[in-house]
Amino acid sequence: MALVVTENCINCKHTYWADVCPVEAFREGPNFLVINPDECIDCGLCEPACIVGAIMDEHAVPGQLRPSIQLNAQLGNVWPKIRAGKPPPPDAEEWDGVPGKLALLER
Repeated sequence: MALVVTENCINCKHTYWADVCPVEAFREGPNFLVINPDECIDCGLCEPACIVGAIMDEHAVPGQLRPSIQLNAQLGNVWPKIRAGKPPPPDAEEWDGVPGKLALLER
């Protein structure tokens, strides 16, 4: 079981939770973060640290967000590690809670 970053992260991309990951399992893409499930130790530190609620246990991911599980597995092996948080995009708060952002994902 691993933690998963869901689509609410798209264009929000708060990265400060990378600071709490003890194994550096986060990967960074142009407008999204993912967790490499092969490196995640399920410590749960990142889930409460995510202010937009984009991180959840893979078994708790609701049906409409289930594609996020595969995205984390796929992109977690391609994108580079992010070891420390950075400032979010200037319009991050405007994107929080916007539904249907999967089409906006930049690979």
